[in-house]
Amino acid sequence: MRGLTITPGAADSLRLADDLPEPAEGDGEVLVEAIAVGVCGTDREIIAGEYGEAPDNDILVIGHESLGRVLEDPTGTFAAGDLVAGIVRHPDPEPCPNCAAGEWDMCRNGGYTEHGIKGRHGFARERYRLEPGFAVRLDPALGLAGVLLEPASVLAKAWEHIERIGARSVWRPETVLVTGAGPIGLLAALLGTQRDLDVHVLDHNTDGPKPGLVRALGATYHPEPVSEIGFEPDVIIECTAVPSIVLDVMAAVGPNGMACLTGVSGAGRKHQVDAGALNRELVLENNVVFGSVNANRRHWEAAADALARADRSWLEGLITERVPLASFEDAYGHHENEVKVIVEF
Repeated sequence: MRGLTITPGAADSLRLADDLPEPAEGDGEVLVEAIAVGVCGTDREIIAGEYGEAPDNDILVIGHESLGRVLEDPTGTFAAGDLVAGIVRHPDPEPCPNCAAGEWDMCRNGGYTEHGIKGRHGFARERYRLEPGFAVRLDPALGLAGVLLEPASVLAKAWEHIERIGARSVWRPETVLVTGAGPIGLLAALLGTQRDLDVHVLDHNTDGPKPGLVRALGATYHPEPVSEIGFEPDVIIECTAVPSIVLDVMAAVGPNGMACLTGVSGAGRKHQVDAGALNRELVLENNVVFGSVNANRRHWEAAADALARADRSWLEGLITERVPLASFEDAYGHHENEVKVIVEF
């Protein structure tokens, strides 16, 4: 069986293996054949040797953004031919209180595993197995756009938490600013428009597909800095992980509003900030700044519903590069005007 593997901690060890064993029955009852995997910054960091943990030897199959077709499921949960995506994170076998309650995205002790990232093989292989509770059925009409479910689940969680925090007071948000027009930012904008909010997306690109994708949602595109957008957003979803933009976002949110940080910044970059002024503004305006990453099953299901309600041609427009498995190296480089690159099996 073919699949994409790396040696964790060894830079540039990505290779196409043709001798992988068939997935063990103990991995789950649902046998799935791969259709595609998405490529994201996490994959590139793992390939660069920055992190990644193999399950039981020195090889890790990568790929955590999946789309597959069910081959068999003796439990009857799925039918042969169903489109599914695999939930990435699994709870700690010795669960913390959150893992025990199905909130493994909020694991407190770090004992979770993640497909293609930490202690569990990923989906960039021709076949894999899933436990029924960690497979999510997709609307068959989505087709290849179903590969967007994993990043969409991250935004479904972010929006759920925004709304739950907002319930602390009488809160009727109207304006949303999304910083970054990559896949996470565009999906954040999609979920904002599905909530009938006035959505604005900020990104430095003035050509390529991103401005058009934003406008096709009915949202407003901004190439200018955060400080020049001309309004105070009720909600900001930060998707760039650029430290200077993160700081700008914290200062730009409107009264009683919140900023949700979804990107993971690299360490070692220092920026001067007037901490006193920032603290004063956050306190006096009752603002909230919080981080959000990963998702649990209800977020995956909410994301699947959001994708099913979205315009399929718009979703397909996010997939800007389709790379066959044999040309896998092309997928993990950087592409001009890239939004989402996928590897097809």
